[in-house]
Amino acid sequence: MYWIWVIIIGGLIGLAAGALTRRGGSMGIISNIIAGLVGSVIGEAILGAWGPQVAGMAIVPSVIGAVILVMIVSLVFGIRTDH
Repeated sequence: MYWIWVIIIGGLIGLAAGALTRRGGSMGIISNIIAGLVGSVIGEAILGAWGPQVAGMAIVPSVIGAVILVMIVSLVFGIRTDH
């Protein structure tokens, strides 16, 4: 049951990062989950695990890490904002 929550929360974090950067239109469900999980690791490594936590992930640092990840991937692959 824990891993189901991790996947759901990871997907929501990835969805939030895509919405904040306006680059989430082309991201699918799997991409959202990956961006959320990897972003969580990046964010917590850089900022620490502070703020509210759900499924073992600190929400605020995780979203910030996912935003950083989405921006970097967008720059590397030349993905522009969708209007």
